Amino acid sequence: MTDEDFVAGVFSASYRRLVGQMFLLCGSLPLAEDVVQEAFVRALDRSKAFRNVTNPEAWLCRVAVNLLRSRWRRLQRYARLQPRLQERGDGAFAPSTDQLDLIAALARVPGVQREAVVLHHVVDLPVADVAQIVGVSANTVKTRLARGRAALAELLAERDEERHV
Repeated sequence: MTDEDFVAGVFSASYRRLVGQMFLLCGSLPLAEDVVQEAFVRALDRSKAFRNVTNPEAWLCRVAVNLLRSRWRRLQRYARLQPRLQERGDGAFAPSTDQLDLIAALARVPGVQREAVVLHHVVDLPVADVAQIVGVSANTVKTRLARGRAALAELLAERDEERHV
């Protein structure tokens, strides 16, 4: 039996029970299904190690609960942010020319640098939180931020030059 077959067997035996448990925790069947499915994806990603855990269903349950907690934290953060967002307008997004230039420039910045810049400067997360989210050290995030800001400055300067020519 392959490691993937082992995960498939655990899926057959445990999926419905895990979804039921997560449903009782969160009260949402779609959310319960999402976190359990994500737990199984993580098991598949680590199928060799997963096969060696003492209690695979308990491992999946722990992963699913942690995923629920992460979603709840994001929702709480959004709930705290929502009043500030509503103060900024009627909800319609009509970007200015400068904002469109920034969006176009961000699209040309390498992905890891764009990720750091957006999470830190737009989402307003501290460097340590960005590091945790993207799975790198704080120093790596700082390097990516410096490089991303430099790339953005260069791209935006090019746009300014094109407009003035």
